[in-house]
Amino acid sequence: MARRLVLKVTCGADDAEKLSQALTVAATAVASGIDVSLWLTGDATWLAVPGRVPDLGLEGAAPLSSLVESVLAGGRTTVCTQCAARRGITTDDVASGVRVAGAASFLEEVLADDVQALVY
Repeated sequence: MARRLVLKVTCGADDAEKLSQALTVAATAVASGIDVSLWLTGDATWLAVPGRVPDLGLEGAAPLSSLVESVLAGGRTTVCTQCAARRGITTDDVASGVRVAGAASFLEEVLADDVQALVY
């Protein structure tokens, strides 16, 4: 069985380089055929809402919207329940296929066999 990647993003556009790095890793993993589960927490939850992906304007970096599209299309994306609620984001607001789940689901994923977890 191949290793799976669970990647948790805890920052938003206020930390543009970290956000870009996290999504670049996730999109690269998807493109490489790795089973990717992306968890969006804090201000990163906005990435799951259509029309809310910011243009970071980072020289040399892929556009964040392209990275997000890639991960949404080829991986699984989850938004933190509490983070969504604090921002008034509901399941009706997020992109198709994105789920809203909490800490128990995150722990279940990261503690499974053959999982590599990364946090940005």
